[in-house]
Amino acid sequence: MDPNIAALVGGVDRRGSVPDRTWLIAIAAAMWGTDGLLRQPLAGQLPAATVVFWEHLLIVVVLLPFVPSAVRAFRAAGARERVALVLIGAGASAVATALFTQAFRYGDPVTPLVLQKLQPVIAVVAAALLLGERMRRGYWLFAVPALAGAWLMAFPNPLSAAPQAVTAALLAVAAAALWAVGTVLGRMVSVRIASRDVTVLRFAIGLPASAVVLLAQGAPVAVTGAQLGPLVLLALVPGLLGLTLYYIGLRSTAAARATLAELAFPVTAALIGVGLLGTHLEPSQWFGLLVVVASVTALGLRERSPKPVVRVDVAAA
Repeated sequence: MDPNIAALVGGVDRRGSVPDRTWLIAIAAAMWGTDGLLRQPLAGQLPAATVVFWEHLLIVVVLLPFVPSAVRAFRAAGARERVALVLIGAGASAVATALFTQAFRYGDPVTPLVLQKLQPVIAVVAAALLLGERMRRGYWLFAVPALAGAWLMAFPNPLSAAPQAVTAALLAVAAAALWAVGTVLGRMVSVRIASRDVTVLRFAIGLPASAVVLLAQGAPVAVTGAQLGPLVLLALVPGLLGLTLYYIGLRSTAAARATLAELAFPVTAALIGVGLLGTHLEPSQWFGLLVVVASVTALGLRERSPKPVVRVDVAAA
């Protein structure tokens, strides 16, 4: 669910009358970096399907006052928009988050979070395929280093990857791909549907979808009181609150600056993983982290130049 793609695919700069809020983007990104601190212990105690179901349930409860408006918007939408919204809720929200949570059961708490930074790279390809946007050859100058950095980041020994590490990386990248496609679809439907309604529908549709995954896997619904607290924090802090602060900040922050502010996300994730969760990163993994961050940042800056690799005009929802 990483919103940093919004900066890449069409954030706006309204600095004329509103103070710049780059600092708010950085705070939101730092909140996303705390995800592993909450998600890894839960992933060790509960099935991924249970964690994801409760995330959606808690967020929908908070957004309940806005659900009627979102439902009216869904009914008024065309068939194409409805299909896109269902795919966003079921795929980009429920299934992607389940894959991402499952990745924590196989790998360290830093790698899945940093691999989320591949989403903008994937989103450019998805926009070209789904929306017919022209992708220039210069795109690969950013994509190839980002993919190489992701490989270095994912495996302590990049020349001899353990099967468990490969599984964790594949789950995290699959989640990133679904989130990227969801962002592109969200940008498509946001032309006719308010971004708030798209956000509400994302979780409202994702809730029954996550329930289906829960039943299909035979995972338990019940959680203990000790687990409920971290679930609430996970859903509301790196999830809903971080997303809300990000969009507030993006209204008055140039996308190029927002992309730089989002570096607080992988940095926070790495510091928490190493300092609080006992994760040890090899020098090659630290180098891979820097390569991923640098490549995605450069891509975001290039997209705000007069010659972007892909021209996108509407912000993602």
